[in-house]
Amino acid sequence: MPASKPSTDDTFSLSRRNFLQSGCVTVTGLSLLENLVIQELAAAPTSADQNAPALNRFPRMVQEYFVERVREQEAKTIAQLDALKTKADAEAYVESVQKRIREAFGPEPERTPLKAKVTKTTDRDTYTIENIVFESRPGFLVTANLYIPKGITKPVPGVVGTCGHSHNGKAETAYQSFSQGLARKGYVVLIYDPIGQGERIQYSGDDLKSTIGVGVREHLHGGNQQFLVGENLSMWRAWDGVRALDYLLTRKEVDPKQVGVTGNSGGGTMTTWLCGVEPRWTMAAPSCFVTTFRRNMENELPADTEQCPPKVLALELDHADFLAAQAPNPVRILSKERDYFDVRGAREAYLRLKRLYKLLGHEDNVSHFVGPTYHGYSQENREAMYEWFNKATGISDEDKEPKLTIEKDETLWCTPKGSVADLGSKPIHEFTAERSRELAKQRKTKSGAALQSAVAETLRLKHVEGTPDYRILRNRGGKGYPAKYAITYAVETEPGIQAVVYRVSDERLYSRPPQNAGKKATLYLSHVSADAELKEEPLLKTASQDKERVLYTCDVRGIGESLPDTTNPNSFFTPYGSDYFYAAHSVMLDDPYLGQKTFDALRVLDWLAANGHTDVHLIGRGWGALPATFAALFSPHVKQVTLKNALTSFSDVAETEHYHWPLSTLVPNVLTSFDLPECYADLKRSKGLTQIAPWGAKGADS
Repeated sequence: MPASKPSTDDTFSLSRRNFLQSGCVTVTGLSLLENLVIQELAAAPTSADQNAPALNRFPRMVQEYFVERVREQEAKTIAQLDALKTKADAEAYVESVQKRIREAFGPEPERTPLKAKVTKTTDRDTYTIENIVFESRPGFLVTANLYIPKGITKPVPGVVGTCGHSHNGKAETAYQSFSQGLARKGYVVLIYDPIGQGERIQYSGDDLKSTIGVGVREHLHGGNQQFLVGENLSMWRAWDGVRALDYLLTRKEVDPKQVGVTGNSGGGTMTTWLCGVEPRWTMAAPSCFVTTFRRNMENELPADTEQCPPKVLALELDHADFLAAQAPNPVRILSKERDYFDVRGAREAYLRLKRLYKLLGHEDNVSHFVGPTYHGYSQENREAMYEWFNKATGISDEDKEPKLTIEKDETLWCTPKGSVADLGSKPIHEFTAERSRELAKQRKTKSGAALQSAVAETLRLKHVEGTPDYRILRNRGGKGYPAKYAITYAVETEPGIQAVVYRVSDERLYSRPPQNAGKKATLYLSHVSADAELKEEPLLKTASQDKERVLYTCDVRGIGESLPDTTNPNSFFTPYGSDYFYAAHSVMLDDPYLGQKTFDALRVLDWLAANGHTDVHLIGRGWGALPATFAALFSPHVKQVTLKNALTSFSDVAETEHYHWPLSTLVPNVLTSFDLPECYADLKRSKGLTQIAPWGAKGADS
C-alpha cells in the first residue's frame, strides 16, 4: 500500500455522465424494441435539471454495512482467543490458524526447479552482492540480490527481505539499507523484487516500462483478474517468498536453523503472510503493516489485491493470526506512530499475541516497537529489527546501523536491461489466460437446475422468505425523467441495506405503489445511477412508452443513491477507490459483491410481486446487466429479459492482457464452475432474452 495516491487509468477516471453515455449499437438484425432504442440514441435531453448531480441519499450506507460485518468477524476471532485457558488450548489454536490460512491461500503449487543463476557479483568492504535470477514457477522469473558477509567460516543466520511499494524494488534506499545493515552484522540476506516492481514489470511496453503503472496498479490489474480462475495474488506473492527461502537454504553459508523474514509496508504484508504459510522461519519482523482488518475498514483504507486474501475474514482470521502461526518463534511487530496503518490496531494485535505466547510459555518471544515518524522502514525501525534478530540468533551485539553505501539501481540489476521481460519471463496475465482455457475444457455446460445451483453457490446467494419492508422518500420534482412523476421507495433488502427503487409514471404518488396497477411491470437495473440514466438512457424512454407496464428502476447497493463517498475523494471510478474497497472486502468475507447486488435485485422482485407485479420485464444495463442476468435465472416473476452492454463472458476478461471491468463485477472462482454464455443461453430459452450491444473485456471500448 503506497503512501501516495496511485495514478488513475483513463477508463476509471471517466465522469459519471460520460460513462453512462458510452457504448454503441448497429442496426443489422435488431428487434422492434432494439430499433426503438436506436431511434432515441440521438435524442437530446430537455430537462433544465439535466446537469444536476445524480441523487445520492445513502452515501454512507455501504461503509457502515461493511464496518458492522467486519466488527462481527473480529468479535468471533476475539472470542476464540478469549476461550484459550491452557497451553494445550494455545497449541490447538496455532494449529487451527495454520489450517485456516492454508484454506484461504489455497494449496501450494508444485515445487519446480529454481534454475538459479548468478548474473553478476559486486565486491564491497565487508560483504559481496550476488545478483541472482531464479524461477518461482516455470518461466516466471524472480530477480534478487544476495548479500554475503566476508570471512564466513561456518553457516550463519539467513534473512529473506521482502520489498514494499517502491518503483525500483530491491534497489530502494530503505531496502538496500536493511540488507546491507544485516550483512555487516554477519547475516546472509536475500532480497527479491516483488511482482510488478523493480525488474519484474508484468505489463511491459516496448521500452520495458510498465504500460499501466508500477506497483499498486500492476497488483490490482493482475490480481483482480486472477480471482476469476480461482487464483489469488496473495499466494502468488507469498510463493515467491517461499521459493526465495528455498534458494537461500541451498547456500552453504546459511544456517537452516536460523532463518528470518522482514519487510516494510507491502513487504510487511508479505512478511506477515509468509509467517502464515511457511513454517521454516525461526524469527520475523514485519514493519508498517500489522494492524487489524477492522481498523483498516473503519479508517476507509484501501489495500492492494494481495493484501486482501480470499475468505480470510470469513475464516475469522486477522493480521495477528498470521504471526500466531509462527508461535512460539520470536516475532516483533514494527509500527510507526504517524503511519496510516493504525498503530492502535498494531497494539491490539500485539496484545492478542502476547496472551497466546504467555500460554505457550514464551511471553518474551513477542514484542512491539513503535517508531516516532511516518510510514517507512526508517533507521529507528531497522535498528529495532537488528536488535530483535540479534537477540534471537546471538550473532551480534551491535544494534546500531553502521555506515552504509547505497548502490545505483544498475549495480543491483540481475538482468541486462533491468527487466525480466527482456529475458522472456512469462507475465502473470498469461498464466491466468492459460488457466481460464484449461477450466473451459474441464467444465461441463450447465443449464436449468444445475446452472441455478452453480450460480447460487458461486455467488453465495442467500434465500430469505417474506416481503421486505420499505421507506417512502419525499418527492423530488423537475428531474427530466421520461414520465412526469417519480416516487422513491427505499427497499430494505437486509438490515442496513436499501435498494433504491423509483416508480416512474404520469401519476403523482405519495404513498405505497397502487395495488390495482396490474401484473405487468418493467424493472430496470441501472449501470451506475438510475437518476442519471432516466435522463439519458434510450431504453428507459422506450420502456416508459409501454402503457401496459409500470416502469420501475433500481439502484442496487453501492451505486446510484448509495454510491459511496468514502476512501479518497471522488474515487469511485478509480482502481483504488471506494467501489474496489468494498469489492475487496467482499472477497475476504467470501461473499461476492456481485452476489450481494443480485440478492438486492431478487428482494426487489419479491417486493414488486407483493405489490401485484408478477409479470416483470427485467432490463439491465452495463454493470447492472450482471445482477439482472443472475436474478432472472431465479425469479419466477421475471417473464422477459433485456440486457444492454452486458459482459460477453468472464473468460474474455480472464484471457486478455487489458480489461476495463472493475472487481465489483467479477466473481471469485466463477470459471471453475460456469460462465456467462451458459446463463444467456438459458435465459434465451426460458425468458426470451434480448441482447443489445454486448461489451467485451474492455467494456465500452471493446
